[in-house]
Amino acid sequence: MNRTTLSLIAGVTALAAVTGFAALSAPDDPGTDATAKAAAQLPVERTSLLCPAPSTSDLAETSYTSFTPVTKGTESGGKAELQASVKGKSGKPVLTPKEPGKPVTGDSSGPDAPALVGTADGRFAPGWTVQETTEVAAGTGRGLQGVNCAAPDTSFWFPGASTAADRTDYVHLTNPDDSAAVVDIELYGKDGTLQSPVGEGITVQPHSSEPVLLSTLTDEEQTNLTVHVNVRSGRVGASVQALDDKLGGDWLAASTDPSGSLVLPGIPKDATSVRLVAFTPGDADADLKVRLASPSGLITPAGHETVHVKGGMTTAVDLGDVTRGEAGSLVLTPTDQSVPVVAALRVVRGKGDKQETAFIPATRPVGTRATSADNNAKGSTLSLTAPGRAATVKVTASAGSEGGTPVSKTYTIKAGTTQDIEPPAPGGLKGTYALTVEPVSGGPVYGARTLTANEGGVPAFTVQTLPDDWGTVAVPEADEDLSVLQR
Repeated sequence: MNRTTLSLIAGVTALAAVTGFAALSAPDDPGTDATAKAAAQLPVERTSLLCPAPSTSDLAETSYTSFTPVTKGTESGGKAELQASVKGKSGKPVLTPKEPGKPVTGDSSGPDAPALVGTADGRFAPGWTVQETTEVAAGTGRGLQGVNCAAPDTSFWFPGASTAADRTDYVHLTNPDDSAAVVDIELYGKDGTLQSPVGEGITVQPHSSEPVLLSTLTDEEQTNLTVHVNVRSGRVGASVQALDDKLGGDWLAASTDPSGSLVLPGIPKDATSVRLVAFTPGDADADLKVRLASPSGLITPAGHETVHVKGGMTTAVDLGDVTRGEAGSLVLTPTDQSVPVVAALRVVRGKGDKQETAFIPATRPVGTRATSADNNAKGSTLSLTAPGRAATVKVTASAGSEGGTPVSKTYTIKAGTTQDIEPPAPGGLKGTYALTVEPVSGGPVYGARTLTANEGGVPAFTVQTLPDDWGTVAVPEADEDLSVLQR
């Protein structure tokens, strides 16, 4: 590696630490005597989050919970705010956290709550997490709907959407920036691409949010769809709100980036129906081995040993009550050649007219740390799986939003298993609390948190996966070389 390269790395290192979305690396060159030091993990200094408009129902009751874990190495300054995405709609933030380590909550009701844009900097930025949870008492999508507010990006995959007659699915697009974003919404059904000129070149104005009804983009009714949100210019936040006339509904978060192997963690043990929806973006077909990480180890669901996913086509497989009363996570691996795939599960609890739906997308591992912002004393279940090697994790319950003392516990997850954990609750808990999960040793860990509530006899629930919260970023150390300024 030459000294000019090192100087350039030193210049962009500051950018990586500020944004929290960059990781830098350079190939080793044994032919030179100047080598970069090992990358340091530094706290991010700014984080952006976008929350979609929660509901159009008059009966909607929405809560927002914000939490930033305490992170070593941060300075004392900084702030975080969550406010309406549309400039001028309301100058008052919905949430303004006072200190890291303690959740803060806000709420709204009815159909007019807007999409929200949040920014956090300084000590509030590393691992900042906001959960939006909505209770809808009746009507299409009734039940519990939850979503983690997400960072803006330029590409999102949503396997598990639908344009069936009993579904009302919206793609929510939120633009946090000062310039317009241009977005294509691509739809892929069981036979391939659904032609949709209406979905091309959608303009999302600055500081605005656009809900796009999927059924207006195509005349075809498709029970299982994969939606790709591709941003031509700018950046947006994107989520799919999937509402069913009879089975309730929830938010469908984006699947992790296409990968040859995927983990979908945290299937509730009392799930009565589980459907796998998978899609491969390329032309090559994917053959996947299907296994369930149960409390006793990896097992193969009878009759569903493998799944064949045709290139460019959405494949759906009904797995029934695959967990059979035990905690479980789905593990997908290639049978031979690795082909990138995206996937999600539609999970149903309850029977008859008392059924409710949630979605579990394939997700990244917990990594350094993952955070769940909205938990209560009775309705929270934490599900952790170690699909490869065994792992030890530390789970910390924060102080409560209205009082309580943090507490931590350590758990060992055996290789190839899933363990449902009743999370530790803060001592003297008042209000809601946050959970952080930090691997201590062993192999990769994947996680999800399930919230439950009883809505008039309906087993309402929502599931949020727990990928790495990007609280730190790898920043390579480099020697200063001022001579580059003379060239």
